[in-house]
Amino acid sequence: MKLENRENAPYVTVLFVSVNILIWLVLELIGDTQDSYFMIAHGAAYQPYITEHGEYFRLLTCMFLHFGADHLMNNMLVLGVTGIRLECTIGSIRFAILYLCSGLCGNILSLYQDIGAMEPAVSAGASGAVFGVIGGLLAWAVWHRGRVGTLTTKGLLGMAALSLYYGFSTSGVDNWGHIGGLLGGIVIGSVFAVGARMAHSGRE
Repeated sequence: MKLENRENAPYVTVLFVSVNILIWLVLELIGDTQDSYFMIAHGAAYQPYITEHGEYFRLLTCMFLHFGADHLMNNMLVLGVTGIRLECTIGSIRFAILYLCSGLCGNILSLYQDIGAMEPAVSAGASGAVFGVIGGLLAWAVWHRGRVGTLTTKGLLGMAALSLYYGFSTSGVDNWGHIGGLLGGIVIGSVFAVGARMAHSGRE
């Protein structure tokens, strides 16, 4: 993909991918990232610890933890492809805000759904934030002539639908985190898209 200027180079996407991979490598060296107890000890989301012990930092730290190599690579592949598109479109600062906030939206919704569960789940992964990036692309496409580069609204809807379907048809997937991230990305992306349209109109 051709980058039009240095300001829109996908530095934050590369940073997030690198940090996720580095954290996974370090944790694999000292333990087992597929061990739920090990992951809780290193920042995974676990409802009793968050709501009863006040460890709200887990809503953020769990976004940078992954259960095994497959979980990591699946998320980083999608983040690399979609993140570059969105960051080059809206800029690095807005992209970072959307990524982190939509990830938090997904984790908060997942936490809410987990309250009162007989066996609270241990949650980790960047998928909520990644769904937020898809939601941000979708919002931008809707507000800007139905397209982000070569990506269309129809294609993005299909991507989101297929990803959600895969989650619901696969066991052990935090679907509420995905939904919350997607909705968060759509809302935040819409705010940025409308703001950009208004700024553009003001310059004309």
